[in-house]
Amino acid sequence: MVEILDIGLVIGLVIGLVIGALVMWLILRKGDADYDAAKNQLKSEFLDIAQQSLQNNNEQFLQLAEQNLGAHQERAKRELSEREKAVENLVKPIKDALQKSQKQIAELEKARGEAYGGIRAQLESMQTSQKTLAQETQNLVNALRRPEVRGRWGEMTLKRCVELAGMVEHCDFQEQVHQKGADKTIRPDMIVRMPNERELVVDVKTPLDAYLEAIEAEDEKQRRVALKRYARNVREHIRSLSSKAYWDQFSQSPDFVILFIPGDQFLSAATSEDPELIEKALSQHIILATPTSFVALLKAVAYGWRQLALTDNAAEIRKLAEDLYGRLETFVSHLGGVGKQLSSSVEKYNAAIGSLERRVLPGARKFVDLGIHPTKTVGKLEQIEQRPRQIIGSDNDADLESDNSSE
Repeated sequence: MVEILDIGLVIGLVIGLVIGALVMWLILRKGDADYDAAKNQLKSEFLDIAQQSLQNNNEQFLQLAEQNLGAHQERAKRELSEREKAVENLVKPIKDALQKSQKQIAELEKARGEAYGGIRAQLESMQTSQKTLAQETQNLVNALRRPEVRGRWGEMTLKRCVELAGMVEHCDFQEQVHQKGADKTIRPDMIVRMPNERELVVDVKTPLDAYLEAIEAEDEKQRRVALKRYARNVREHIRSLSSKAYWDQFSQSPDFVILFIPGDQFLSAATSEDPELIEKALSQHIILATPTSFVALLKAVAYGWRQLALTDNAAEIRKLAEDLYGRLETFVSHLGGVGKQLSSSVEKYNAAIGSLERRVLPGARKFVDLGIHPTKTVGKLEQIEQRPRQIIGSDNDADLESDNSSE
C-alpha cells in the first residue's frame, strides 16, 4: 500500500509540472487573448491525462492489491490451518477425556438406575414386610392381652427352654402339679425334679398388660408412665408369689421359687424403671429368670442328673467288667489249648512228611525206573515251618510261641 501511494504522488507531481510549463508557454506565446482558450485546452488535456493516470494508477493499485491480498490469504490459510491443527492437538485430549467422562457418566447413570431400581424394590419389600410385621405384632399384642393366651404362651416358652436344655417331659420335670395348702390348692406352673429327690418350683405368670400399653404409647411420657406401672405390677406379683411360700408346701424344694419371665426384654423393661428389682426379689426368696438364664439353670440340673446316673450305674458297671474279664480269661485259656493242639498237629504233619520222603517216595520212584508209566506224578509236599503265636500278656502255660521271629 505504501509503494502504491508513492507512485501516485510522483505521477501527480510530473503532471503538475507539465501543465505548469504548458501554461507558461501559452501565456508567453499568445498573450492574454488566448489565455482562456489555452486554459480550456489545458484543462481538457489535464483531465485526459489525469483520467488516464488515475486509470493506470487504479489498475496498478488493483493488481498490487490482488497480489498482496492473495499472498495474505495464502499466509492466512496456512496460519489458520496450523492454528486449527494446534487447537485440534490441544483440544483432542480434552475431547477424549470428555468422551471418556461421558461414557463413565452413562455407565454410572445406568448402574445408578439399576441400583435405584433394586433399592426401590428392596424398600417396597421392606415396607410390605414392615406392614406385615406391624400387623402381626398388633395381633400378638391383642392376643397377649387375653390372660389365657398369655399364660399358654408363657408355658410353651417354658417348655421349649426345658427341651433345649435336655430336661425332657416325663423324665426330669412335671407340669401343672397340684399341692394342698393350708386353706387352698397350690398350683405351680412347673416342678423341676432334681437329683436326690429335690424339687424346684417354677412360676410363669408375668403381668404384661402395662408393658403392652407402653409399646402402643404414642409419646414418650405415656410410655414412661406405662413402664412405671409395669415395674410396679412385677413387684406386686413378686410379693404375691413370695406370700404363697411354695418351699413350705414342697418339702424337698429349696427356700426360693423361680419366677420365669418369658422374654429378656420384659425383665429389661422392668429393671430399667426399678434397678433394684432383682435384689428385692431375692430378699423375698424369688429368683427372676429369663429364657437365657433359665436354660443355663436347667443345663446345670441336667448335668447333675447325668452325674447321678453315672454314680448309680458304677456298681453295675463294675460287676459287668468283672464278669467280662472272667469270660475273657476262660476264652484265652481255651484258645491256648487250641494253639497247643495246633502245634502238636504241625509237628506230627512235619514228621509224616519226613517219613514219606525218606521211606515211601524213594521206593515209589523205583517203579518208574522199572518201566511203569503212571498217569499222574506224585506231588511234592512242603513242611509247615510256622507255629501258632503266643497270646501276648497271657499267663497260660498252654500258650505257644511262634517259631518264626519275623511274624
